[in-house]
Amino acid sequence: MSYMLLILEPTDQRRGRSEAEGRAVYERMRKFGAGLKERGLLIATESLKSQTDAVRLQVRGGRTQVVDGPFSEAKEMVGGFFLLDCKTRDEAVAIAATCPAAEWCTVEVRALAPCYE
Repeated sequence: MSYMLLILEPTDQRRGRSEAEGRAVYERMRKFGAGLKERGLLIATESLKSQTDAVRLQVRGGRTQVVDGPFSEAKEMVGGFFLLDCKTRDEAVAIAATCPAAEWCTVEVRALAPCYE
């Protein structure tokens, strides 16, 4: 079964790091992903750019509304994800507990499923 580990980080966290600190964090996460790949558990992974350049879009009554970031109401942003192939939810949770980002962010574990389930 597929599970996604969503890396939820405070919106201002990246600004508090030096470039060297950011690169060190990124390298730890890259190594974590490489280990998952070696074990045959990793389907996909990506780091996302800060939400300051993001947009949110809604279509209501045929009208498209686009809102540019940053989004003042947000306290956290999705900083990246790992898509895993695990046998059980418990396995996905155990993997999430070893994710380096759990030390400075929240790691949300979600099973993939159709929206009607």
